[in-house]
Amino acid sequence: EIDVDTLTDSYGNVVIGGIMEHIEQAGVHSGDSACMLPTQTIPSSCLQTIRSWTTKLAKKLNVCGLMNCQYAITTSGDVFLLEANPRASRTVPFVSKAIGHPLAKYAALVMSGKSLKDINFEKEVIPKHISVKEAVFPFEKFQGCDVILGPEMRSTGEVMSISSEFSSAFAMAQIAAGQKLPLTGTVFLSLNDMTKSHLEKIA
Repeated sequence: EIDVDTLTDSYGNVVIGGIMEHIEQAGVHSGDSACMLPTQTIPSSCLQTIRSWTTKLAKKLNVCGLMNCQYAITTSGDVFLLEANPRASRTVPFVSKAIGHPLAKYAALVMSGKSLKDINFEKEVIPKHISVKEAVFPFEKFQGCDVILGPEMRSTGEVMSISSEFSSAFAMAQIAAGQKLPLTGTVFLSLNDMTKSHLEKIA
């Protein structure tokens, strides 16, 4: 699954704020899914489609300000639009920190009549560092909670990490979210019947 935050001014100019690649599979609520920016495993052809569709959507919907789109990509590379929301999303603070631009402030300026050129934000920023957002869950404090993630959001917060490579950024995000990362030991994988056929690939 892919999240896209975009900014459009009243003159029809559109700039992609950030394209985030979810780590969990589509079907897990976007608020519960870890994500990374920039994307790491998405084919360039899919990203080209996503950029094109997002720009067209923003123009067709006459958006002025922020818009969030969510896409699903199949293993064969087909892209599907899940939803388009002409508003700020929960990922805006994460994207702003990741790319170094205050998107909420920019949105307020373009909604008050400024153009993207006026605020010097005319093209997508692809940072050289990797940013990871991870959800924080209440499972340790509420022992009876169902820990299986799905379309219903269960997280109660989120954290962010930045590093020069994905592995360290992801590890830091896990630690920040309260996970203790073991350095040695045995890994236990528990799968439901529906996903057991994928065990070898997961392992």
